[in-house]
Amino acid sequence: MMAIAWRCVAVLGCVAVLAQTRCLYSPFWKDKEEVRLEYMICVTERASEGGTGEMGASGNERIKWFQDARFGMFIHWGLYAIPARGEWVRNQERISIEDYQQFFDEFNPDDYDPREWARVAKDAGMKYAVLTAKHHDGFCLFDSRLTNYKATNTPARRDLVAEFAEAFRAEGLRVGFYYSLLDWHHPDYPAYGDEHHPMRDNEAFKGKTHDFDNYLDYMHGQVRELLTNYGKIDIMWFDFSYGKMSGEAWRATDLVKMVRTLQPDIIIDNRLGGNLKSAKPEIYAGDFACPEQIIPPEGIVNEKGDPIPWEACITLNNHWGYCATDRDYKSPKQVIRALVECVSKNGNLLLNVGPNARGQIPEESIDILREVGKWMRKNGESIYGCKAANRPKPEWGRYTQKGSKLYAHVFDRGIGPVNLRGLAGKIVKARLLSDGSEIRVHRPWNAVDFPDDVFIDFGSARLPDEIDTVVELELKE
Repeated sequence: MMAIAWRCVAVLGCVAVLAQTRCLYSPFWKDKEEVRLEYMICVTERASEGGTGEMGASGNERIKWFQDARFGMFIHWGLYAIPARGEWVRNQERISIEDYQQFFDEFNPDDYDPREWARVAKDAGMKYAVLTAKHHDGFCLFDSRLTNYKATNTPARRDLVAEFAEAFRAEGLRVGFYYSLLDWHHPDYPAYGDEHHPMRDNEAFKGKTHDFDNYLDYMHGQVRELLTNYGKIDIMWFDFSYGKMSGEAWRATDLVKMVRTLQPDIIIDNRLGGNLKSAKPEIYAGDFACPEQIIPPEGIVNEKGDPIPWEACITLNNHWGYCATDRDYKSPKQVIRALVECVSKNGNLLLNVGPNARGQIPEESIDILREVGKWMRKNGESIYGCKAANRPKPEWGRYTQKGSKLYAHVFDRGIGPVNLRGLAGKIVKARLLSDGSEIRVHRPWNAVDFPDDVFIDFGSARLPDEIDTVVELELKE
């Protein structure tokens, strides 16, 4: 009964938002009663899939699966796949809405198969995925009742988000939605003088007035749709705050309360604003930090020195959205070592793919992920559920740890036996993780000057795996 009561609150709240929001994209704005009926039908049809509305688990309980998963797929996809010069093409080339309209008119990803995307992610060892439901250009991959600027009104005629969520859940992967706080298509989002809007220095927009509260009603309403109509959502990934457009400028407290009510177990990134590192962070500061295109040198901690959950979001080439000319892809070795580095610092890796205009993940990306998956199938135990080891970084690679299992990720063979500093008398046994074979642990005659250390040998001048040889060390309790 409590769940039903909360759902009624959610529905009435959404109707209120819909009634307040003028759908300025469409000449076909409906009256309040028509909207109420339409939305009630939508919610009733999908009520069995959504969140319960209970306030749900504590922050630590909500985030646990995320810290166990460690590896996810980011998917940047939208109209910008057609010009194929990256997702910021409107900003960088100052493209007007009118000139950008051609891509809306022809958007028809005939090869979009989210089941195949999900299989690619799963085979790579990823445990969750985050899709751009709406990026900064304002185009929605989902069937929003608040705008006509959506995939269902393009030649595609499909709710691409619904298909994504269903396909990824079917493969056992957690589902997240990226939602841009910015919107370069909405007429009430500030244009002239804004830091990022494509029309930021276009004199024709100077002096135009904007009803930003109307935009916020719209934005909150769309978030409500995403968290009501698509079943259980695991991650809400907002992007991004800047300058004065931060925190309560987004009505962030109200937004987060709504999100938590609709999806009690959801986790939220830290880009609404606020200070996640504070000893007393704001309600909208988020559950995890998300450094972009960089891995923090020592992980992330708060003012008290306690670790903060975090996730490095990294591109496979140099663009988030599809860029036809960008062939500067990272190697499987770089990806695997980046993942290990993140986990060794209590972090996750969210690795991006940018599908093309037909809905295909580039072959280069698939090939890289296939190789990553081969390594993960042999060595995933050193990633999933692991965290930083309470040990200094070794000169030959990195450590990750799970309980009494310490995983030595050996990147550099070096000369002579591999030194495990400070571990003399602390190791029960050592095994090559990929096949379970014994690794000899000893102190050779020439290591007499290092009584606190112990050494392992691979019986060769080469490593068994030149990308990352993982040795599982069982420690004494």
